[in-house]
Amino acid sequence: MVTRTKFLKQLDDMAALLGRLGDKAASDTRAAGLAAAGDHGAETGILEGRKAAERLRGQIEGLCLDIMLMQQPLVGEDLRFVSASFRIVSDLSQIDSMTRDVAFIFSEMPEGALYGLGERFGSMAERAAGMVERAVAAFCGSDEAAAHAVIDADDELDAAYAQVEARVVELIRTGDPSPASLPELLMVAKYFERIGDKAQHVSDWTFFRTRGERMLTPGGHVIPSEEA
Repeated sequence: MVTRTKFLKQLDDMAALLGRLGDKAASDTRAAGLAAAGDHGAETGILEGRKAAERLRGQIEGLCLDIMLMQQPLVGEDLRFVSASFRIVSDLSQIDSMTRDVAFIFSEMPEGALYGLGERFGSMAERAAGMVERAVAAFCGSDEAAAHAVIDADDELDAAYAQVEARVVELIRTGDPSPASLPELLMVAKYFERIGDKAQHVSDWTFFRTRGERMLTPGGHVIPSEEA
């Protein structure tokens, strides 16, 4: 059994690594937003930074395993923090995959194929990136109020996606310009909306850490209060 001092340092180290991984996910989301707004070349950093994210994920997962193997018994909030960190790494890994998909789409897309959607993509990406940053900080700081704010912020991102979807449907209906790349553009908007969902999931782990219970259903809806 490791000493309490060493154990607390391990928890601090894990929070710091999670923060760095969250910052990387947010940075990549912003870069994806720049690429989606027409900044050719912005996607390069996402594609080249994959190994850095993989190293961070490996460090976090390795530290989680070390703690669970060496610190026995692991109970209460400490256990919930470690187990939730595993799941947060998965959520952030999926964000990494989505930003790389966006980067690949725009590395292959010809210039001038945004049909006026670039500014909306940039706005969605910035909103999603901010949610990711605040979600990881809320979890690491056991900040329920901040976690609630991230969950509530997802409504705005959903509304932004609906606006992009309506615009794409309109363009498809009119057939002018040619709708060849429109399905891919709609997919990009969906990726940014899904990054917001992942930020929600990360925030939800804050409540698991502090209370031992979740606030969201598997579908991302807030569980009704028994008092309601």
